[in-house]
Amino acid sequence: MIAKNSKTIIIGAGIAGIASAIRLALKGYQVTVYESNAYPGGKLSRFNQGQYSFDAGPSLFTMPHYVDELFLLANKKPEDYFTYKKLDEVCRYFWDDGTSLTATANRETFCKNVEAKTTSTKSELIKYLKKSSTIYKITHQVFLEKSLQKLTTYLSLNTLKSVFNFGKIDAFRTMAEANEAFFTDPKMVQYANRFATYNGSNPYQAPATLNVIPHLEQNLGVYFPRNGMHSIITSLVTLAEELGVKFCYNTFVDEICVQNKTVTGIIVKKEFIPANIIVSNMDIYFTYTQLLRTQKQPIKILKQQRSSSALIFYWGIKQNFEQLGLHNILFSNNYKAEFEAIFNDKTIAIDATIYINISSKQKPDDAPNDAENWFVMINVPNNTGQNWDDLIAQARSNIINKINKQFSIDIESLIENESILDPRSIQTNTQSYQGSLYGTSSNNQFAAFLRHANFSSKIKNLYFAGGSVHPGGGIPLSLLSAKIVVDLIKPFYAKT
Repeated sequence: MIAKNSKTIIIGAGIAGIASAIRLALKGYQVTVYESNAYPGGKLSRFNQGQYSFDAGPSLFTMPHYVDELFLLANKKPEDYFTYKKLDEVCRYFWDDGTSLTATANRETFCKNVEAKTTSTKSELIKYLKKSSTIYKITHQVFLEKSLQKLTTYLSLNTLKSVFNFGKIDAFRTMAEANEAFFTDPKMVQYANRFATYNGSNPYQAPATLNVIPHLEQNLGVYFPRNGMHSIITSLVTLAEELGVKFCYNTFVDEICVQNKTVTGIIVKKEFIPANIIVSNMDIYFTYTQLLRTQKQPIKILKQQRSSSALIFYWGIKQNFEQLGLHNILFSNNYKAEFEAIFNDKTIAIDATIYINISSKQKPDDAPNDAENWFVMINVPNNTGQNWDDLIAQARSNIINKINKQFSIDIESLIENESILDPRSIQTNTQSYQGSLYGTSSNNQFAAFLRHANFSSKIKNLYFAGGSVHPGGGIPLSLLSAKIVVDLIKPFYAKT
């Protein structure tokens, strides 16, 4: 049995690594986090560009109670560290034919907007959101909050309830098939299909179980951290440091050391650093291929199809746009062709759906007066050696043309400065294999069971947290992966 003051090492200061550190420190473990970058947060980072500031990665904040929980566990008031507000508006949607639709937090208003702007009805939307809620109620306590590779998970009452209700989670048809049954208007089908992109999947292949995702956004609500998305990270790092967690930045781990099928420590700059427990918040692919090179590799998992990636333009825009909100979507005219380009042809669709996030709408100091900071993103394939320079140049031109047509402007003349993030730099900056944002894709009904577990079945005291392992990518699921890890470590706590 491992003593509670045992040395624990966490590799990677992404949000799951930080959350794991907090939970373990609260259990009495001595925790050190090693991060190769000069900053914490992984994809959830922030940078300045002239007079503009940008949250570089995740821009959508849902289920804030998972962040609050970490402060409450430490007997702290969350609001002393981190504050946020619920938004009245979820997202604004635009189509090339001039149709625009605002999804509001108020369901009745949203239903009225749908009936006014599309041929779909209130009852269709209500039925769709009710199904999303049902899937969440059946799956979240088992599929999201527990390890799927532990027998004890399947012996619980909650699991039995989920098993008996398995037919209700819509696992045997695709999202697109389900959404075509829910909605009569193709625009609403497209609205519903887009939620597959929240975990980098293809709605024409992914199971309709992923229709759980809109429940998190539309039923539970969208929020905005008052100091921006990166304040999630800065507040959690502050809490971790108060609990005694040590962070070592600019420190690349070379190897996880294993002896007698048990972790013994890590190698950093040829120095051996002992540890009784190791949690890797690094992408599972690189954890094995770089840090566990001498160990048996889980070949099938490492060869699984990766999720899509992203191409992001960070633009300082010298104008305010009243027609845009915090979250905005400009839909493509052929959604199926867009996903075929991404997953089958491994290229960028000529007409790609554009997501525009403008944090200065909620946090005005992110841009100068009478200006806005545009985070302009399209979904793209992961990096398999494409000619990205040519693809990016063409995609930029197509994006500008689409925006110009939609709003009757010359957006190029308003771009004061620009930065670009593509699959290559995503891999370099965040150690995400092929630049995939969510680890493996969820393009089949067994995807939840095929993701790597949060523990090693071959190496004792080795655990895994983050978006590339169970239960998946995104802020809420990454935080849940940390909770699962610490729950798994519980049997090793010393008896008092």
